[in-house]
Amino acid sequence: MTDPVAPDRFAEDKSAFTVRGSDQPDLEAGIAAIRNVLKTLPVRPGVYRMQDQRGEVLYVGKARALRNRVGNYVQVARLTKRLQRMVAQTRSMTIVTTNTEAEALLLEAQLIKRFRPPYNVLLRDDKSFPFILLREDHDFPRVQKHRGARRAKGQYYGPFASAGSVTRTLNALQKLFLLRSCTDSFFQNRSRPCLLYQIKRCSAPCVERISKPDYAELVEDAKSFLAGKSTQVQKKLGDQMTAAAEAMDFELAALLRDRLRALTFIQGTQAINAEGVADADVFALAAKGGAMCIQAFFIRGGQNWGHRSFFPAHTADVPEEEVLVSFLAQFYEEVPPARLVLIDRELEEGALLAEMLATRAGRRVELKRPQRGEQRRLLQQACRNAEEALDRHQAESTTQSRILREVAELFELDGPPARIEVYDNSHIMGTNMVGAMIVAGPEGLRKNAYRKFNIKRPETAPGDDFAMMREVLERRFARLEKEDPERRSGEWPDLLLIDGGKGQVSAVCATLQEAGVEDVAVVGISKGPDRNAGREHFHLPDGRESMLPLNSPLLFYLQRLRDEAHRFAIGAHRTKRARSFTANPLDDVPGIGPARKKALLMHFGSAKAVRGAALADLERAPGISKAMAQAIHDHFHPRG
Repeated sequence: MTDPVAPDRFAEDKSAFTVRGSDQPDLEAGIAAIRNVLKTLPVRPGVYRMQDQRGEVLYVGKARALRNRVGNYVQVARLTKRLQRMVAQTRSMTIVTTNTEAEALLLEAQLIKRFRPPYNVLLRDDKSFPFILLREDHDFPRVQKHRGARRAKGQYYGPFASAGSVTRTLNALQKLFLLRSCTDSFFQNRSRPCLLYQIKRCSAPCVERISKPDYAELVEDAKSFLAGKSTQVQKKLGDQMTAAAEAMDFELAALLRDRLRALTFIQGTQAINAEGVADADVFALAAKGGAMCIQAFFIRGGQNWGHRSFFPAHTADVPEEEVLVSFLAQFYEEVPPARLVLIDRELEEGALLAEMLATRAGRRVELKRPQRGEQRRLLQQACRNAEEALDRHQAESTTQSRILREVAELFELDGPPARIEVYDNSHIMGTNMVGAMIVAGPEGLRKNAYRKFNIKRPETAPGDDFAMMREVLERRFARLEKEDPERRSGEWPDLLLIDGGKGQVSAVCATLQEAGVEDVAVVGISKGPDRNAGREHFHLPDGRESMLPLNSPLLFYLQRLRDEAHRFAIGAHRTKRARSFTANPLDDVPGIGPARKKALLMHFGSAKAVRGAALADLERAPGISKAMAQAIHDHFHPRG
């Protein structure tokens, strides 16, 4: 049968099938299941998935010759203990054949990111990378930060290692080239320049302070800068400043001087001293004590667009070369590769990986281990950073492990918690109510697991913190029960830390009991009667309270979790409140689009007047049919 997860580009000349074996939980049953698959396996490239008796994916692998590769798993004596455990759990396999081994490597990376199997090396930090988008679907292009799918028309520059790197570059673009960053709707409704024009961060094309050709020239200069031609831009600005001074246009000369100074500063902060390295991604791997770190540098146009440390998961007993190949295949599954990829070691599958990257990018990609020159110096810098980052990570992990053991001891848990969820609410006099959840564990704060909850149940009274917490937890655990009833995903918490005292703890425990959840520990944290930081009280469900010494590292850790939840909740509340300021009651009326909304506002003068209008008045509004008038009237005046 055709595999449902295979991408369209592998649709030609491929087959997929599933063969199931015994469900007995032992090594012999796993070998028997694999032998059943071997009977029908072709000697051609493809991808195989090993699955347990529940159908959960244990491992995804690729092969140049499927029969030969899968046949290795029945030779148990040659397998590592890790692979023997995997074979013992295997009860079925799914096979997908491909045209080439490069296609198999690409498909393997996609399936690993989708299923996150426990026996594969995983790119733990797999959040999308930020890019700069120079939109070209407007007469006056704008620059903006972008994440996710690249559907908008325009030029994409990246990846950047962090949002901070993007922000700094965007600020540079505004100072240097005065390009607009506002939305199209904001642009269309301006009657005078905004503050960015006043502080010389925009050329105000919205009110025609700059002509279209002159703005287009700024856009081209920005493209040159992002492409690494900053010296060319610098010379052009210098010539323009000299010409303005000679023409005694000192105001223009001063403006150009400021832009030139900004460019010189940016060149100093972004340069990485990589002469001869225009566009490159640099990767170095460090290993120590069973842990691994991969350091990545992103060089575009000779500029440093940031660096990031990665700590792949499931690397125990896996050769370093295999870890690096798997990491690069997963990393480039979503990120476009540079034309040059520098690595710190020779890879047996280097040619295959380069072929896969070229297929992914639609152009040639060179995978290289430099031996001398500037590229070698740059790689050595990445190696040094990888080793230092791994040392820091291991030191932090040791401290984190000790702290979690102390948490378990203080709150009488069965063991160190692998997942702590911290909850808080935020509102002002019962308006714009939101709940917030942050997550922490052995690796620290897991910001990609944070969640916010808009309080929306009618029965939740405004300002009732107990009811708000009840709604948040009911929705949270209802979803957990639906998506992971057997608790296999690791998303179930070991400890709930609640910002509140005895009352909040009692309300939370009652909510969990009603949901049938009885094995999740609950602890409340309050500031005590005087609300002094450092005098926090910790409340257990049985009514006991405890305190920690003022200089206790455990107290600092728990305070940090509480404060992070508070920060996240307040941020979510402020965002919701800001949106409510600009919300229009007409936005909620079914069938009312921008044109009809504008017609109604032009006719009645305000949304409040539309809400109070009689049916006959609505019918007289231009562009509003009788049926639409009735729908609007019924929306604001529901019938009993």
